[in-house]
Amino acid sequence: MATHLGSSSSRFPRLARRIAPLGGMLGLLALALSVLAGCGGSSTGVQSGGTLVFGAPVSKTGSLSHEGTDTLNGYNLWAKTVNAKGGITIGGKSYQVSIKSYDDASDANKSKQLTTQLITSDKVNFLLGPYGTTATLADETVALQYKIPMVEGNGAATSIFSQGNSYLFGVLSTAPHYGQTMIDAAASITSNGPKTIAIINADDSFSADVAKAAVSYAPTKGFTIVKTIPYKNGSTDLSSVVNQLATADSGHAPDFVLGSGHEAEAIAALKSAAQLGVKPKLWGFTVGPALPDFITTLGATANGVLGSSQWTPQVKYQGADMWGTAQAFEQAYKAEYNVEPSYQAAESAACGVAYQFALHNAGSTDPQKVRDALAALDVTTFYGQIKFASDGSNQTKPMVTTQIQNGVLDTVYPSDVANGTIQYPGQA
Repeated sequence: MATHLGSSSSRFPRLARRIAPLGGMLGLLALALSVLAGCGGSSTGVQSGGTLVFGAPVSKTGSLSHEGTDTLNGYNLWAKTVNAKGGITIGGKSYQVSIKSYDDASDANKSKQLTTQLITSDKVNFLLGPYGTTATLADETVALQYKIPMVEGNGAATSIFSQGNSYLFGVLSTAPHYGQTMIDAAASITSNGPKTIAIINADDSFSADVAKAAVSYAPTKGFTIVKTIPYKNGSTDLSSVVNQLATADSGHAPDFVLGSGHEAEAIAALKSAAQLGVKPKLWGFTVGPALPDFITTLGATANGVLGSSQWTPQVKYQGADMWGTAQAFEQAYKAEYNVEPSYQAAESAACGVAYQFALHNAGSTDPQKVRDALAALDVTTFYGQIKFASDGSNQTKPMVTTQIQNGVLDTVYPSDVANGTIQYPGQA
């Protein structure tokens, strides 16, 4: 059962189908009242259970501060919205929620130390993930050590889910999907579309995972790989990489350059390409284009750039959570922060939503019972389906491809959720 409903009336038809064998309208009325009472629709007759504290080390400073800020924004908006709707009803008691966060300065070792502090000193009830694969890999060992569930939305490398950690749950699609969705989008250009591709990547686990999968996948979609170039994670000068791209395709730039790294690296690559006059027909990056400051930092240079995204405001999920749709979440986020939500913000809020359902289903705040409820979870939300595989990963939610067009981020692939069509030079 959901912890909250975004719009209860739109979901009554489904409730009706479930209770039809039980006896018509009286059964429908009884069940509807039960759902509303159990999911925060009313606090009448529900005792206060106090406050549940969710701990999260987040990159407020350092090289990942932009992504980290969006992560924390997602957590905070979830908490504020939950509390405004009366909290989470668990076993007949209503609990408010609070986020306890520290700045890990984009340092995985510090993130691990802070996770330990959150559990041992701050006595948080549950853990939310940090930003990034490296920090998540470090922090999940602490969650396992203390047997406290951690739900994360910003570490996608497959290595995160290969540790045999039964207390780690990721709501996001895993790393291989990041490159594959952009390759699919580029392959959908049927008129004078791209034929050659170069793949550049940072050497961290996430970026290397994306690149490895892209190298295997691109030829299956008709691309010829002309260059693969790894670089040091966190690099601020990618001019040497861009120089190699200049002649990668028989003395010319390749048709398509797919970059796997983080926002600062994507910006550095595009700035170097503009300065050196290196002009592939299409750029794509795993992280960066979806963040609001990417466009403001690069201006016109950002136009035409593809991005892989876990979520956009255009996706068409009908969720059972308190927002229900991507559009409702977008409106709430813009009202709170006066900016469009990135997928990092959405997936972070979705971590909280997963906890809401699990806590309500468990009927308890006991960490082991909540862990078990997370493992059994299967629910559609504003962010998409959340259903965890045995390794804690979410294998059910697809990704989408975006493109910046005239200073606006549009969803361009797949067509059933797109609000625009992909632009490519030379299309007939």
